[in-house]
Amino acid sequence: MILDLHAHSIKSDDGRAKVHNYVQWIKARNLPIDGFVLTEHRQFDFESDYSDLARESGLIILKGSEVETEYGHVLVFGVNEALTRAFDFTNIRLPLADVIRAADEHGAIAIPCHPGRPRVGMAAHMETYGIPAGVTIVEIFNGGSRENEDQIAQTMATAQGYKGIGGSDAHIVSHIGRCATRFDASIHNEAELVSALRSGRFEAMNLKITNEAP
Repeated sequence: MILDLHAHSIKSDDGRAKVHNYVQWIKARNLPIDGFVLTEHRQFDFESDYSDLARESGLIILKGSEVETEYGHVLVFGVNEALTRAFDFTNIRLPLADVIRAADEHGAIAIPCHPGRPRVGMAAHMETYGIPAGVTIVEIFNGGSRENEDQIAQTMATAQGYKGIGGSDAHIVSHIGRCATRFDASIHNEAELVSALRSGRFEAMNLKITNEAP
């Protein structure tokens, strides 16, 4: 199963894509992904229900979050109400250690995203704060990366022994599916996604060429 693990809809402050338009684009372009995860900025979207859209389209549509820490931005998968009470998702200076610990305690998983990006990526802060404890996976393919950002992420992952995921970081419809993650397991909900990530049986994929608009 191939999932784009990093996408934003109009629920995010800088997102310009509606979820049904993502679905239409994936189908129209015949993109080689089975679904995507909506990781809205500094929140978890409890109110939106995409189950009908997912069923009608045959795509997996899951939800996560992207929060902000002293090490940069972090994707959180497996969010539930208890986790949203464990720390303030709106805080832009969350301690990464607290996010990782809370995620572990509540059946979720925290993964630094675009770690090679200046200011908002983990690599930019390791000289100041050191190597963070508890990180086991980072995003090594990001659809919005520029220049050598993905290479920095991959070099860091290799040096630290991290597994790598891929996600488009889509904020507009035509960017969905640029990068993704291939899983050995079949995934239909957030709990199965967390389990698959913890298993380590996955690989990051760069699909940017496949998804280029004509």
